[in-house]
Amino acid sequence: MCGIFGYVNYLVEKTRGEIENTLLDGMQRLEYRGYDSAGLAIDGDKENEVLLFKEVGKVAALRKLIKTSSADVNKTFVSHVGIAHTRWATHGPPSPLNAHPHSSDVTNEFVIVHNGIITNYRELKALLVSKGFVFQTDTDTECIAKLCKYVYDINNHRDLDFTELAKLVLIELQGAYGLLIKSVHFPNEVIATRKGSPLLIGVKTDKKLKVDFVDVEFPDFPEITVEPAAAVSSATGPSLLVPLAGSDLRRSQSRAFISDDGVPMQAEFFLASDPSAVVEHTKKVLYLEDDDIAHIYDGELHIHRVRREEGQSTIRSIQTLEIELNEIMKGNFDHFMQKEIFEQPDSVINTMRGRIDFENKIVTLGGLSAYLNTIRRCRRIIMVACGTSFHSCMATRAIFEELTEIPIVVELASDFLDRRSPVFRDDTCIFVSQSGETADTMLALQYCIERGALTVGIVNSVGSSISRQTNCGVHINAGPEIGVASTKAYTSQYVALVMMALSLSDDRISKRARRHEIIDGLGKISKQIEEVLALNDQIKEMAETSLVNQKSLLLLGRGYQFATALEGALKIKEISYMHSEGVLAGELKHGVLALVDEDLPIIVLATKDSLFPKVMSAVEQVIARSGNPIIICNKDENAFSKLKTTYRTLEVPATVDCLQGLLNVIPLQLMSYWLAVKKGFDVDFPRNLAKAVTVE
Repeated sequence: MCGIFGYVNYLVEKTRGEIENTLLDGMQRLEYRGYDSAGLAIDGDKENEVLLFKEVGKVAALRKLIKTSSADVNKTFVSHVGIAHTRWATHGPPSPLNAHPHSSDVTNEFVIVHNGIITNYRELKALLVSKGFVFQTDTDTECIAKLCKYVYDINNHRDLDFTELAKLVLIELQGAYGLLIKSVHFPNEVIATRKGSPLLIGVKTDKKLKVDFVDVEFPDFPEITVEPAAAVSSATGPSLLVPLAGSDLRRSQSRAFISDDGVPMQAEFFLASDPSAVVEHTKKVLYLEDDDIAHIYDGELHIHRVRREEGQSTIRSIQTLEIELNEIMKGNFDHFMQKEIFEQPDSVINTMRGRIDFENKIVTLGGLSAYLNTIRRCRRIIMVACGTSFHSCMATRAIFEELTEIPIVVELASDFLDRRSPVFRDDTCIFVSQSGETADTMLALQYCIERGALTVGIVNSVGSSISRQTNCGVHINAGPEIGVASTKAYTSQYVALVMMALSLSDDRISKRARRHEIIDGLGKISKQIEEVLALNDQIKEMAETSLVNQKSLLLLGRGYQFATALEGALKIKEISYMHSEGVLAGELKHGVLALVDEDLPIIVLATKDSLFPKVMSAVEQVIARSGNPIIICNKDENAFSKLKTTYRTLEVPATVDCLQGLLNVIPLQLMSYWLAVKKGFDVDFPRNLAKAVTVE
């Protein structure tokens, strides 16, 4: 949810029009995250003037608004800071007033863009109101901008550095945030900081960087001793007045940006909440860690911390992005979701690439190798996830239990936290998230870290919070997923988890034959997915003629296919807005059967495995109540010959039982897609939803 983008040019001549287009294009790269309003802040024609443009709707609407402005698009800036944001409403409805950036006052002394939630904003607002500040919006973000001005004003007797100001403000904030701060008091400078919300900085220079890292700068004293952030509720704000003596930050020079000839280095910086917004400009990026304060000025990037902690890294590496721009473009497809569904033959191979030796039946997960023995000895494995990621855990739970013989618990992150479930030091906790930034999953991770459990991350986004904070893990390597409704990330998570189960069981002779069977199945899975995708036209016709006018849809599955039913129902709900429900076939007679009649569409996952006879019993119960099921099955002419009714089938290839869900889910993904297209809905940006859910 929400997207941050910022652009800084130093000694690189840019017109206002070019700067605006860079910001707008960066915001459009972040559209897939879901949003309902957009805005940006740039310098005006007068000294100490900041222009704000904010609009409800898509970035295209903001672009139209900016074109109506009287500001000279040809005015040239040698150095400039612009910040932009796409907002997904949490505090207050979508409106130009509630859209970011938010301002400290009518003259825009400080402007802020913010991802996340400030949990103590009510206390901060009460303090600031008591000091005479008037709030204009319903948001929690406005209090940050006004707090910046308050801190600056009460310290006006000191020559306050922008970083010192940021530290004093951040000490007071509770919650999660990714922040960019721009100020007329610090022209051509920007502060970027994060806590629980992703933020990265792309670097582009005219000369080669001296080193591929940036030093972390700590204060000269060991620690700032202040009252907790909640102290502001007393309306005295003592911590806002704590001096930061001993840190003359302006005297430091960033080693990466030192020039051999003494000539200042031309530099551009691209600040974003997602690498997809940066890759078209530069592949050199630095990922901020929680509580990092990045200060960009005079063509240099500095990273500061409020305090030094034991074992803390003293550098931040400048990494090279591996994604290409064409990977996040639609190509010949109408929607990102459609493209990502059809990428699955390749994405599952990428997940397995270099990790499975099919000839020798060996699975090697480098990110887990040092911890495999520890995991094998654990008391239990707890899988924690949300939404689609939760379903991938459900889909692989049985094979984990079978191969490892370790008790497996699958938890929804929010419910896991609500219950404050017991976690022990000899537990292994697996956290699954496409973005690696899901708020509930992140909080569950912190909860388990505090209790000493071994933590494992299964994520798609390299450099994400979960990937950095877990002890070990596996990147699923599915490539960028732009569509809000997850498709290829689900199948890649599924494959990654199966590979993890195979790795954990490779010391068990009794499981060797079963392991070899699964590895052989994985070797064929890409070709089989291609076969399923060939059903596209048949599924399109079925969706457009039989299902599009229905109000509800029931999906039945059992064993490995229960998770498939849940995931298929979620996809249909997400983008076609049709009520759909995934039901355990064994529970049909315990209430759900009351819904069955000749009108209710029912999809049954009836592929061949040990539970096939029981699933057929459910099919017969449906037919006995005049139901006309759609059956996803393997190619077997005799399997349904005894059914005395009309029914339709979608025939998919047969594979190993624990992998069959990889094939069965694809018709449901296609069905949800074509239902949404037929209804005229925005497939990639479903209403009320966001790609990365960074709030609880």
